Amino acid sequence: MTKTFLGSGLSTLALTAALLGSTSPAGAERYLFDILFGDRGTQGSSAQMQQGRDGGWRNAVPQRNVAPGRAGPEGAQRAVPQRQTPPAAQIAAPRFHDFAAPPLARVDFAGLTSAVSGSVGDDAASSFIKALDGLSGFELLAEKKIAAALVEYYAENPHFIWVDESGPNERADKVLDVLGNADSFGLSHVDYAVHVPLPADALVANPDDRMKALVRFEMALTARVLRYARDAKLGRLDPDKLSGYHDFPTKRFDEKTVLQVLAYTAKPVAYLHSLHPQNELFAALGQELKTLRAEAGDEIAVARDTFVRPGGSHPEFSKILRIIERDADDEFRAEHGALLVAHLGSETYAKELVPIIKAAQRQHNLKPDGIVGSRTVNALAGESKAERIQKVLLSMERLRWHPSYLGSTRVMINAPSFTASYSEDGVEKLSMNAVVGKPSSQTYFFHDEIEYVEFNPYWGVPRSIIVNEMLPKLRRDPGYLDRAGYEVIDPRGKRVSSTAVNWSAYGANVPYGVRQPPGSRNALGELKIMFPNSHDIYMHDTPEKSLFSRASRAYSHGCVRLEDPRAMAAAVLRTTVDDVAGEVRKGRNMRRDVPSRIPVYVGYFTAWPGQSGSVSYYDDIYERDAHLRKALAKVEAGRRAGADPLLVAPEGWREKHEDGKDLQAAEQHTR
Repeated sequence: MTKTFLGSGLSTLALTAALLGSTSPAGAERYLFDILFGDRGTQGSSAQMQQGRDGGWRNAVPQRNVAPGRAGPEGAQRAVPQRQTPPAAQIAAPRFHDFAAPPLARVDFAGLTSAVSGSVGDDAASSFIKALDGLSGFELLAEKKIAAALVEYYAENPHFIWVDESGPNERADKVLDVLGNADSFGLSHVDYAVHVPLPADALVANPDDRMKALVRFEMALTARVLRYARDAKLGRLDPDKLSGYHDFPTKRFDEKTVLQVLAYTAKPVAYLHSLHPQNELFAALGQELKTLRAEAGDEIAVARDTFVRPGGSHPEFSKILRIIERDADDEFRAEHGALLVAHLGSETYAKELVPIIKAAQRQHNLKPDGIVGSRTVNALAGESKAERIQKVLLSMERLRWHPSYLGSTRVMINAPSFTASYSEDGVEKLSMNAVVGKPSSQTYFFHDEIEYVEFNPYWGVPRSIIVNEMLPKLRRDPGYLDRAGYEVIDPRGKRVSSTAVNWSAYGANVPYGVRQPPGSRNALGELKIMFPNSHDIYMHDTPEKSLFSRASRAYSHGCVRLEDPRAMAAAVLRTTVDDVAGEVRKGRNMRRDVPSRIPVYVGYFTAWPGQSGSVSYYDDIYERDAHLRKALAKVEAGRRAGADPLLVAPEGWREKHEDGKDLQAAEQHTR
């Protein structure tokens, strides 16, 4: 899809409809797509495709079923020099990468000691410089940038941040509490574990040994708090290394600056918390995580093969009613609450309960047939708490890839839920079903800005479709694009006949564009909403309205088809649907810029909060959850290999262990 010619989907043509005698444009479109680009009627191979005469392409008119050297339409019997046909080409879709966690680096304490040797400063600096001797033989592993920032910072600021004459200071206490509470923000406290030395009277009397313990604690805490800060701001891995479908700009993060702030701010806890995403979606996921963990032992498990019709009985039916009652919102309770409560505990599916089952099915985007089968059970009972927790954790990780502040006015597209929504001034004003890319042509994961709406657009056939699907047919029948009403554009931007091109001369680098003119059967429908990007992904209308009623809506070549495109266009243009309809009725191709650019987030979240904050769960349609879990496991394994053997001390360790009697318990404690 190019910004001028490219897009998603393929329209029904009048020729096809006439041939089929079909009154369904969508049905004719699918049939045409199969005829033109699929396997129906395909004969021969790319090696058998007819070459253009004289080996040229500009003026060639390839003839079908005429062997080289035999009589052509003019009856001439002559040998024609042939150009070798390039093999059938394919433009490969992006792929998932074999993710490798970046290796940890050793902190160069020798370099630090050398950098500060001979420095003259106050008593605190002198004390710090002297304490560096205690780092001899100490091996601390950290991320490469963190290891470098640690040495650079202390070389310029030879002072303790986390300890004073009595041991770990109040700043260290507060930061340790933050690290120990990392799990509530979707991270793992184990990634930030350090060994905390106990107060002076609980340690050996030798002051040199005590100073060695303190300076090692100083360096370890610095390394781990920087890791926490980096994870909070950026996430634990680079998403662009997961697959070619991920496309995020590199966020700015300066470890040295972060350390300077932590060293001097009066509120280190608030600062660290501010590095997490500052939006209501992240907050809702965090609350859901807390709730799931609290309810992990209170799960209602329903046999997945449960099947019961109205009037029947089943021992698992009472559990279905309990789940509906447990998950009901205020609106559901107001309409069905009394009847639902009256039947709780019953294994009989009374006929008066049918409206309740149908309402619950509608809430989960199921066909409201009133029959309790495996799909209804799976939707209502959902995944286990452990599975849901995993989806929430992955969604919290992914939100870190987007900007921290999403904007009060924005468009959110979520592929797993097949939805697109528009929020204005912090309130969701519009939400609709959407069709997204097939697993073989996935919708990318990125963010951008909406710039304009194009009315009565051309559909530019994506380069991948031209090469992968059209080219084999064009080699056999160069004229079919002309007959089907498509336009072929040469490298100079001039329209040419499809039959004037020797398609057999090209492989993956076809220098022609193909587009479909505006019209009622155009694949993009009435309009498209543009946020120009390198992937040529945008939102648009479609003639295939029937797809929006399906539960699973992964059918496009990557773009996002909207159920109500006029409403979305009116929202981003800050106008009315009637105004949009008027522009469509004009019938001419034109564009209108939005009054101000609007952030658009093309996301992939299998746990996603709604407007009320309640979280819904969706299938991993592109298997990205599975790949992200594997990648995070590799990051975790690398960190464990370089972890400190002793863990973070518990909250209140100074008071609890001030006499040193519980030293062993403190060192073995895990948060």
